[in-house]
Amino acid sequence: MSKWIIKGDNVVVIAGNEKGKTGTVVSRRDDRIVIKGINIRKKHVKSRDRSAPSRVIELELPIHISNTALCDDQGKKVKVKCRTTADGVKELYYMKDNKEVVHRQLRKPS
Repeated sequence: MSKWIIKGDNVVVIAGNEKGKTGTVVSRRDDRIVIKGINIRKKHVKSRDRSAPSRVIELELPIHISNTALCDDQGKKVKVKCRTTADGVKELYYMKDNKEVVHRQLRKPS
């Protein structure tokens, strides 16, 4: 399970029916995440009263976090590392073309 994936991150699906697709994390609960535009299923909803018709809605269902990985702007899977700067700020970074690219700051200095 990746502890670095949070709401708003760009991820790529690395296993399952949606393999290779990228999207933004909408929500996370424990070890399952919902990704915008990924794992869409149809659900038939019965109407509560006679005036409104029954309908079919599309839902984005959660997938397990182990089937996803953080990705860069081009949608390529990246392996992130954590470090603390001299200012006391924790940040996630990854290597690209032998250069360190900062992915996101984890905590602001107090």
